[in-house]
Amino acid sequence: MFANIPFAAELTPLDLAAVLFLFVAWFGIGWITENPPAGKPSVSVLMKRYRREWMQQFVTRDPRIFDGNILASLREGTAFFASACMIAIGGALAMIGNTDRLRGIVQEFELEHGTALLWELKLLVPMFFIVNAFLKFVWSHRLFGYCAIMMAAVPNESDHPMARDRARQAAELNITAARSFNAGLRSVYFALGGLAWLAGAWALTVAAAVVLFVTWRREFASNSRRVIMRSLPAPQLPDPVVPPASEPGPPQP
Repeated sequence: MFANIPFAAELTPLDLAAVLFLFVAWFGIGWITENPPAGKPSVSVLMKRYRREWMQQFVTRDPRIFDGNILASLREGTAFFASACMIAIGGALAMIGNTDRLRGIVQEFELEHGTALLWELKLLVPMFFIVNAFLKFVWSHRLFGYCAIMMAAVPNESDHPMARDRARQAAELNITAARSFNAGLRSVYFALGGLAWLAGAWALTVAAAVVLFVTWRREFASNSRRVIMRSLPAPQLPDPVVPPASEPGPPQP
């Protein structure tokens, strides 16, 4: 099946299994983080309650400069990681264009040997995760911008009929932005694990398992999760995306 692929002859079944395990671990931990068991919510899911509670408190806070500063710091974080991913992508492209230097470094450490095309493939795997992380961070940055605009649209009067609706909309945008940001971070983690393939298939398997465990622990068994669990806000179901009854409809022709 893979006979016509140039690097297929040098890819062992262990290499293929290690790469498959890396991608399954990445996809699996992402899915279970966003869709955890009912009795074991992840930190990302727990923080959704606090984000909705934040926007409810935002309605009555005066002045609202504090909330704006928090959102600005979140946007700065996404911009920083997006910029770092751009630099990493440029470095990976430069390394792919000069694999001889990489093979020289590998030979000094007496690691596995292979053709230039195989080394390029080994660099493309972490590059895939970095590119995915960049796209997630950019989208998260834009969503936080939407959230900022929605927050600015919340009326100053807390008893205004549109105040709570606008705050809930801002909360859902904030949650969506945070989901993309978290996905970007996971991609960065697995990109670092993917670099271990340069040392061989076993190294990639161990690195993927370590990254999987660390990511799982931070979401489901960390001290920060225990702190968050101490006093959870009441759960709130997101409102359906329909125009509020108090909002006038579009003008009739």
